[in-house]
Amino acid sequence: MATPDTRTQLLDAAEHLFAEHGYRGTSVRAITTRAGANLAAVGYHFGSKAELMAAVVRRVIEPINAAQRAGLDTVLARTSDPSVGELVEAFAGPLFDRMSAGGEGGARTSRLIVTILSDPAEEARSWTGPGEDTVREGYLAAFARVLPGLSPEELRFRMRGMLAVTAVDRLEVHQRPTPGCTSPVAGAAARRWAVTFLTAAMSAPPTPG
Repeated sequence: MATPDTRTQLLDAAEHLFAEHGYRGTSVRAITTRAGANLAAVGYHFGSKAELMAAVVRRVIEPINAAQRAGLDTVLARTSDPSVGELVEAFAGPLFDRMSAGGEGGARTSRLIVTILSDPAEEARSWTGPGEDTVREGYLAAFARVLPGLSPEELRFRMRGMLAVTAVDRLEVHQRPTPGCTSPVAGAAARRWAVTFLTAAMSAPPTPG
């Protein structure tokens, strides 16, 4: 097996450390030490610690976004009037798939997504680009059609909630596994439970003003 190049080693090291300690709690020296690289390597390969953070997050998020985009396209190709549950499945399903129980990769992805949601550092949230915006706006438009009573603000809040609930649930599974939760059947069951719960949450009546 080929040894990862320096850029990949930096991404791997930074992903571990950002997920564990957040953006401000992770130094460039800690990243390069873990990667076995010299201190100038982050600047050479990424330009800055902030750009490295963006590259780490994109590497994790882009496959999820691609699966979400494909799921939405499939749903809308099948029907012009999808159910809330179909949209929730297309949006939340890829999150479960990428944060599956039983592997360090899933645990690290879960921790990193929770970090993105909760880290006070602006650099933890400044990684988004046109691809992420397109996926988010596509789902917002689809949900707005099937949930016309929700204001745009409340709809965005509920979509953030779907991401947060899924990430926190997966992180809990990795940190304190329930007996049997790492089996494929239990993983599939948790996915179904999440879709049922999130569908009910998304479908709730608008909050009175």
